[in-house]
Amino acid sequence: MLFAASLLVVAVLYASVGQAGGTGYIALMGLTGFAPAVIKPTALALNVLVSAIGTARFAKAGMLTWRTCYPFAILGAPFSVLGGATHLDASLYRPLVGALLIAAALQTLRGRQLADADAIHEPPFLPALMAGAGIGFVSGVTGVGGGIFLAPLVLALRWVEIRQAAAISAVFNLLNSCAAMLGAWATLKFLPSELPLWLLAVAVGGFAGSWLAVQRLPIQALRYLLSALLAMAGARMLLGP
Repeated sequence: MLFAASLLVVAVLYASVGQAGGTGYIALMGLTGFAPAVIKPTALALNVLVSAIGTARFAKAGMLTWRTCYPFAILGAPFSVLGGATHLDASLYRPLVGALLIAAALQTLRGRQLADADAIHEPPFLPALMAGAGIGFVSGVTGVGGGIFLAPLVLALRWVEIRQAAAISAVFNLLNSCAAMLGAWATLKFLPSELPLWLLAVAVGGFAGSWLAVQRLPIQALRYLLSALLAMAGARMLLGP
């Protein structure tokens, strides 16, 4: 029950900024001694559920539009599968990705709130397409949810405001997690018997977190929370599982 409660807290924190919580679930399971064969499919199953809840919540609130989502999605999921099949030396990609995440955290923290809607412009199709492909590949290689890379990018380029960035991240995480789940099909036999309880816990956390993101958390709080999660994910990549 204590472990399930910990998963719930992670889901609330991550869902409040449009993330699924994969890095948090992996960290918790790693700390409690689960085998890698159990950790990967379990984290993916939890990711799919939380990101699906977030996607539905943001869509209902009118924060998702076809135009802001589909350019990232076209190549994001296929390249996530490709990245999952690519094996790079941990000594190479972990420091690189960790440094990128921490840099993204600092950029998100420093970013000022846009004064007016005119400063926001829709993602240009080709750059968004390439961004989706690159982020999908990196997320597949590292096992870090793609949305945690996507959110700071679209904010820095002023393609969306922060609540829309959370919404796009939820969609991107859902597609990438489903794609990765297909790639990890052979490992699904290692899913633990406690999974139904854990799914219930993250579902509660996902509903609570996405509700906060849509209705309650002020913009600056969302920015601080996203920065903190980026920094924690970066530290995990730098320091190891």
